[in-house]
Amino acid sequence: MSDVDADLRGAADFTANPYPYYARLRAEGPVHIVRTDDFDQVWLVVGYDEGRAVLADQRFAKDWRKLPGQSAVGDPINANMLEMDAPDHTRLRKLVAREFTPRRIEALRPRVQQITDGLIDTMLPAGQADLVDALAFPLPMTVICELIGVPDLDRAAFRAMSNAVVSPAGAQEEGDAVRAMGAYLAGLIEDKRGSAGDDLLSALIAARYDDDDTLSPDELVGMAFLLLVAGHETTVNLISNGVRALLAHPDQLAALRADFGLLDGAVEEMLRHEGPVETATFRFARETVVIGSRTIGAGDPVLVSLAGADRDPGRYPRPDRFDIRREAQGHLAFGHGIHFCMGAPLARMEGRIAIRTLLERCPGLVPDPAAGEPEWLPGMLIRGARRLPVRW
Repeated sequence: MSDVDADLRGAADFTANPYPYYARLRAEGPVHIVRTDDFDQVWLVVGYDEGRAVLADQRFAKDWRKLPGQSAVGDPINANMLEMDAPDHTRLRKLVAREFTPRRIEALRPRVQQITDGLIDTMLPAGQADLVDALAFPLPMTVICELIGVPDLDRAAFRAMSNAVVSPAGAQEEGDAVRAMGAYLAGLIEDKRGSAGDDLLSALIAARYDDDDTLSPDELVGMAFLLLVAGHETTVNLISNGVRALLAHPDQLAALRADFGLLDGAVEEMLRHEGPVETATFRFARETVVIGSRTIGAGDPVLVSLAGADRDPGRYPRPDRFDIRREAQGHLAFGHGIHFCMGAPLARMEGRIAIRTLLERCPGLVPDPAAGEPEWLPGMLIRGARRLPVRW
């Protein structure tokens, strides 16, 4: 690899607002070598067309355990389909897809509305709240726990572990959280084996593939990790980032209040403008590949900036403008290719229900003037803030 084009390590202004950094890089080309907190040198793709191409290109692999010098044995939570390539990924995705069906998701709609109403009932009398704690976190956490079949999950402990895995303050914290998460989920699965029900985790434990193949113990832990963490982290920040964008753009908020027929498009614009996943998870080149006139060597690490790609002016005119009437379809907030987020329909449903219900029942919703600056989550994976103080 060549010299780095940008050093993104530890820059507070980058964490608070990475979009100008991505814009400056993109103005010079769609693909760059950068230095991050996790990589001394890594290819970063910031162009829309190039990012979309990399996400769908099987020459870029996800299973880091196949890299030279890496141990083939990872932690159990690493045995998930997000960190696997075909044919292992194909096998796992088929097993989950049989149970995580559109019909099962659509059947959750009344329950999502019921949970949302209950959470807002609880927060309304106070006249103010941290919207992350009051709505954006407990809604998707409750939904995914009930869907998977772990309603008694210790959510405070799980939230702490999840945050430490996806937005770690350092390598030690991340490693400790990964091990703790693996042990915690293994215990949940053992409990579920003795009390199977009509839920997704029970179905996965009993699932069979070709030749009577089942999920291994590590694969069950990895799948539970992926469903629980991806099933709530993305939606937490879809809701909170979306509400923050509306509050920062009163004209767009007023337009949506006046016509909830704009809601579906508004949610897509929220995903495009400030989606919950800033950078897709790590890939590496299986062979030498040329992307955007840059030659990526075999074994080189590659990150696709979903946030950078979705603000590419070549794809979205005036990309920094938040416009709920924009044709935002085609954004990369949920990824692309074989790793496209399987939970996207559920996240969209939860986002639409939560945001509409909040706006209908809190007509005076405004940012809390005493809130101060947002405390943004560290790292380049998840885009969001820890808190969203509001009043009504």
